[in-house]
Amino acid sequence: MSYVMVDIEADGPIPGDFSMVSFGAVIVEPGLHKIFYGKVRPISEKWVPEALNVSGFSREETLSFEDPKLVMERFDRWVCEQAKDRPIFVADNNGFDWQFINWYFHHFLGQNPFGFSSMNLGSFYKGLLKDVRKSFKHLRKTPHTHNPVDDAKGNAEALLAMIQEFELVM
Repeated sequence: MSYVMVDIEADGPIPGDFSMVSFGAVIVEPGLHKIFYGKVRPISEKWVPEALNVSGFSREETLSFEDPKLVMERFDRWVCEQAKDRPIFVADNNGFDWQFINWYFHHFLGQNPFGFSSMNLGSFYKGLLKDVRKSFKHLRKTPHTHNPVDDAKGNAEALLAMIQEFELVM
């Protein structure tokens, strides 16, 4: 299995009605050299200014981003080429990130290389420590900037630290 850490930025709370703006993915392995970054043009006229502001892009900038179908095709190829065996989708907030990636894959490509499930990094850490109040965020090295590549990389660093600290076989 290959763990693929993903982070997305969006201009609203749900896919379909609103748009994914950008996303980053990192194969979770030492060095974190396998990285994907995509910026996608809006699919909807609806957007929430406060949500879009988090991404650091203006609405005008997002309108010049790439066609979502082309970006998702490239991401699909990247996942299939970079992941060893079955790719496992991992995110800090998989309830949010997964819904957008899954929707975009199914809407534009008719399938999702990750299948039908995902893993929540925070829940995984809480389970390791057997304490639902614990946070993994101190394990990140890369600052959380809301650039999805930075955020995915920081979360991948945290997962690698967990693997090392708990001597996990993954």
